Amino acid sequence: TVFELLTHANVTQDQVRAIGSHGQTIRHAPNASPPYTVQIGDGNVIAQDTGITTVADFRRRDMCAGGQGAPLVPAFHAALYRSREIDRVVLNIGGMANISILPANADLPVRGFDTGPGNVLLDAWIQHTKGEMYDAEGLWGRSGTVNTRLLNTMLADPYFSLPPPKSTGREHFNLGWLQRHTTEALSPPDIQATLVELTSLTVADAIRHHAGTSREVLVCGGGAYNCYLLERLAANLPECRIGTTGEFGLAQRWVEAAAFAWLARQT
Repeated sequence: TVFELLTHANVTQDQVRAIGSHGQTIRHAPNASPPYTVQIGDGNVIAQDTGITTVADFRRRDMCAGGQGAPLVPAFHAALYRSREIDRVVLNIGGMANISILPANADLPVRGFDTGPGNVLLDAWIQHTKGEMYDAEGLWGRSGTVNTRLLNTMLADPYFSLPPPKSTGREHFNLGWLQRHTTEALSPPDIQATLVELTSLTVADAIRHHAGTSREVLVCGGGAYNCYLLERLAANLPECRIGTTGEFGLAQRWVEAAAFAWLARQT
C-alpha cells in the first residue's frame, strides 16, 4: 500500500520523513485487567520493507499513559477544526462513533470518547440480510420504520450510560449483540431504520450531555456519506448545525488516515 501511494503521488521514499501506521484493531479491551489492545500491521515490517521511519503502536502507548487507547484523533481534530468563535464537535462515524469536543475557550481542554456504534451494526445487518457491504446513502434504512420497543431495548445497554472517558469496539457491538436484542419478528428494513436511530440518538445524547454548548457538528468517516443518518442526527440535534469536514478542505473519508500521518509528524 505504501509503494502504491508513493507511485500514485509521484513521491520517492527518501522524500518521506515518516509513516504513521495505526494498523487494524482486532481486539480492544481497555477495561480488562490489565487493559490491552491488539492491532495487526507490524510497524517493524513496514519500516524494514520501505526503509522509512515508521511510527506505530499508538493505542498501546495511550493505554500506558492511562488512556483508553481510543479515540486517538481529538488532538488532530483540534489542530484543524478548533474555532475561537464557536464551540464545536467533530464526529467521526466509523465502525464506532466518537466525538472530539472542541471548546472555543482556549483555557478549556479538548476531550474525546466513543459514543457507541457508528456503522458497525448497520453494516453487519445489511451484510447478513442482503449480502451488501453497506447501506449506500442510507436508502435501505430510510425505507423502514423505527421500532420503538427494539430501540428502547438497545438503548438500555449499560455502555451508553457510562461516563467518559470510555471506548468500545466490535467485541461489544456486533451482529450477535443485535440478534440478542431482536426478540420479535421485524422486517429487515425496520431493523435497519432502528439501528440508524440508535446511532443518531446515542451520538446526540452524548453531545447534549457532554458538549451542550456546541452549536456545530462536523462529521467525518464513512457514516458521513449516509444521508439518512445525517438527517436523523440533525433531527435529534436541532440546536446544532450539522456539516462535514469536507467544508474545510479535507474529505470525510480521509480524516482518520490524515490524523495518523499528522501524529507521525508530531512525533
